[in-house]
Amino acid sequence: MSRPGVEPDQGPGGAQNLDYLVAHLTDHLAAGPLGELGVRIEIRGEAILLTGTVPSARYRDDVLRTARAELAGHPVRCDIVVADSTAPDHAEEVQ
Repeated sequence: MSRPGVEPDQGPGGAQNLDYLVAHLTDHLAAGPLGELGVRIEIRGEAILLTGTVPSARYRDDVLRTARAELAGHPVRCDIVVADSTAPDHAEEVQ
């Protein structure tokens, strides 16, 4: 029987359910069209933290959108950095 105000995955096994969702998301990101292996997914209390480096802002947005869809009902925090791939505007001085 469910109680009002209590989500189904908050009881015993709730952490296991979240572990399963995170593992599924990791597999989805690695095997899907994004093919992303550079993003780490960590459980931080009730929230999920995404960290790592991706090649573009669009790529970061796609990873974040996928994570929020797969982890619906859980807060997702994003600390994914976009790599700067622009050409340098000056020569590097080597000493």
